[in-house]
Parts: sequence; C-alpha cells; structure tokens
Amino acid sequence: MGINDMFRLDDKVAVVTGASSGLGVAFAHAFAEAGCDVVLGARREDKLERVANSVRSIGRRVHTVPTDVAKPEDCQRLVDEALTAFGRVDVLVNNAGVGTAVPATRETPEQFREVVDVNLNGCYWMAQACGRVMEPESSIINISSVLALTTAGLPQAAYSASKAALVGLTRDLAQQWTGRKGIRVNAIAPGFFSSEMTDQYPEGYLDNMELRIPAGRKGEPHELAATAVWLASPAGGYVTGQTIAVDGGLTIT
Repeated sequence: MGINDMFRLDDKVAVVTGASSGLGVAFAHAFAEAGCDVVLGARREDKLERVANSVRSIGRRVHTVPTDVAKPEDCQRLVDEALTAFGRVDVLVNNAGVGTAVPATRETPEQFREVVDVNLNGCYWMAQACGRVMEPESSIINISSVLALTTAGLPQAAYSASKAALVGLTRDLAQQWTGRKGIRVNAIAPGFFSSEMTDQYPEGYLDNMELRIPAGRKGEPHELAATAVWLASPAGGYVTGQTIAVDGGLTIT
C-alpha cells in the first residue's frame, strides 16, 4: 500500500454525531472525500438534510437519522439504521456535544447533568452500540477538548469535567476492544475552532485567547477533520487509546 493510499477509506461507512452544523459538517465532508458513505445523526432534522445534500454533492451515499445521543435508544436506532442502509459501520466520530458557562456556585444539578448526559454518556451509548457490530480494523474517535487538559478562563466545570472523562473512557475502551475486537479507540482534543459554541463566547474572548496560542490563530475545521481521517485510516493503524491535542500549541503554554 502506497503512502497516499494509507489515508483512504474507500467504501467504508462513517457515523458522525452532532452532524447538523459546525465541526460535524467538516467531519462529514472529510470522511466522504476520503471515500466513506456517511450516516449523520443530530437533533435538528432540517439542518441534517442540508448537510446530507452537501455530502451527496461529493459523490457519496448519505443517510440521516434524527438523534439525541443522551437517549440510549436513539443511539441504538442510529446504528441499526446505518446497518440497514449500508450494511456495516467502520468509523464512529463521537462529535455531539453541548457546553455551558455557569459559575460553579450557581450551576444547577439539571444544568450539570444535561452537559454530562450529552458529552460523556452520549459518547458511551454511541460507542457501545457501534462496538457491538464493528468489525476488526474499525475506529472510534471521541471528540474531547483542550479544556480536558487545561483551563481557559471561563466557568465551565460541567463541560471540562465531561471532556476530561472522555479521555479516561477512550483509554479504557481501547484497552477492552483493540486486542479483543480489533477496534481502535482514540480521542481528539480540539483547541479553539469556530463553532456555535464559540459564537456564544463573550466579545473579545477569542481574540485574547489567541495570545496564548503559539500558532497565533484559531484552527480551521479541515485541520481537525484531517486528524480524524488519519486516526480512522490505515495510516493511523498503530494508534489507539490516545488523546491527540489539535490546538495550535495551546496546551504547551
């Protein structure tokens, strides 16, 4: 296999959650360009269909499933429909996530649980459903955050805790499944990329954060998506249980 071929995922099937906007769209496009048929899950059905049409224009097949990953039954339905539509699941990108910025003394139990339910529990339900049906050489990629590794000056206890827990979940699932099932499990810890979440940050916050980033800028979505394709492809075939920071150097400052 030539080096360029090692980054191809021709005729594989990738499931992407949180696929209705932002980084989820970038993941969907990247895996389609790498050769995958794509199954898209998210809560907003109208936006899902727009993303699906853009992926079809790349020339790959697409199936959409309205999904709330906090509900285990929705996660199972997403995987069941992927199997019905395409007969297999080779890649899972656990991208669905929510965030809050509530001071710890004022955050309610409901607010904290909602974040953990999506960011941590939802990733587990999706990985569990996929892990039951994936064949050897499959790949699960959990989207964590640099806030699992550092702080960024906002009150984000629930978000940071859930994303840090994903690092531990990734490590444990890799230990359980890589040797026994041949399923590699890794995480990506993105730095600052434009998304619906960053649109909610206080004015000037991202400009100040860029001063901490050695690269001096926010990341581009295709840079993050390319890392996911590498991890899922044969090029990343000896990588498992790892958390890869894609952050312009933020975590070294």
